[in-house]
Amino acid sequence: MDQPPGPAPTRLRAIPSRLIAGAAIAADRIVADRLATEGARKWHFAVLAALAETGAASQAELGRRTGIYRSDMVAVLNELADADCVRRDPDPVDRRRNVITLTPAGRRHLERLDALVSDAQRELLAPSPPPSRANSSTC
Repeated sequence: MDQPPGPAPTRLRAIPSRLIAGAAIAADRIVADRLATEGARKWHFAVLAALAETGAASQAELGRRTGIYRSDMVAVLNELADADCVRRDPDPVDRRRNVITLTPAGRRHLERLDALVSDAQRELLAPSPPPSRANSSTC
């Protein structure tokens, strides 16, 4: 007979690495839920933020900057290109590669996503006492 899950054992609840992992899962869920309201995912945000900060880049360079696997990057860029957020152009130095550029629509989309991510951070840190919130932004 199955019983509903109870609280984790005290020993597990006291392990900092387990608590941090749980907080990371909760944070990821909050951010994902907020971004979904704009039809976006965290990888969309990561690519747009990388392009806004460092300028045009190859797909491989974007993968290195964001930690997105090459096979996943293609799908992310297809989605962003379909939404007119990025443009793919042949690299003038090596025409076998594409250079990815942020479009004006992509910059506007990033501004909306920035606001959603900021809201998610406030939601995540709301249970923390104010000094913890202030210190967390300096990490």
